[in-house]
Amino acid sequence: MESVNKAGHLMSLAALQQYDPYIIQLLDVTGQEKTEIEGTLFVYARSASPHHGFTIMNRLSTENLVEPINKDLEFQLQDPFLLYRNGNLGIYSIWFYDKADCQRIAQLMLQIVKQEALRAQRVSPDGGSSGRTNGCVQTKPTDILELLSRAKEEYQRVEVLSVMLTATVLHDE
Repeated sequence: MESVNKAGHLMSLAALQQYDPYIIQLLDVTGQEKTEIEGTLFVYARSASPHHGFTIMNRLSTENLVEPINKDLEFQLQDPFLLYRNGNLGIYSIWFYDKADCQRIAQLMLQIVKQEALRAQRVSPDGGSSGRTNGCVQTKPTDILELLSRAKEEYQRVEVLSVMLTATVLHDE
């Protein structure tokens, strides 16, 4: 446990001791976060990169879940949940009412990830791409989903750094 979170851990320990006075020490702590996203899942193909993705159209708010499917996305089926880890190393689960739907979507997602891995090998078999065709620099079409994904990743990275700096400042005072 980090010393930055020591005050939080002491408060958590005190709260737990209200329920069980025999607890003497927190050995480890982890958090679970509910995303408040519920709705219809759509798996789709796109004409630009990323070539596949999935969206959950949220019926609880206007914030939808949009996730590109690429070679780095990892899936694991645990009925009635489909677990996945994205490029940010966030681990999420999608709950399905119908186990058959869960299995069908899991198979489809795994198939798409394999396709994307093959596509990545064809595009850059040596691990790198020069970006040139016939001696000319090849420009990629601007893709709004890719730009939004990058912006979201950058925002989350800056947000984490900000929280860490705030926690350090509070700890030092």
